[in-house]
Amino acid sequence: STLYLAQLGQAYALAGKIEQARQVLHQLEQLSQERYVSPYHLAYVYTGLGEQDRAMDCLERAYDERAGSLYGIKGSFLFTPLRPHPGSRRCSGR
Repeated sequence: STLYLAQLGQAYALAGKIEQARQVLHQLEQLSQERYVSPYHLAYVYTGLGEQDRAMDCLERAYDERAGSLYGIKGSFLFTPLRPHPGSRRCSGR
């Protein structure tokens, strides 16, 4: 599942294993060439890497695509680092 792969990438990033996190991100991007990968899942890894703008771009795309998981962003501890980001308010307030 791309969800679990994305969460693994975020866990790697949070544990300081940046290279492994970037490898997971690369895997997800390659998978997206073959099948649908929700931008919401990519946002997990970018959030873990501290790349808040890229994470928010992914969440905006997820909203535009009506990705089902987006409804949980307000309560998800995985996106806590994004809460101060102005885009987070826009995205979660929709």
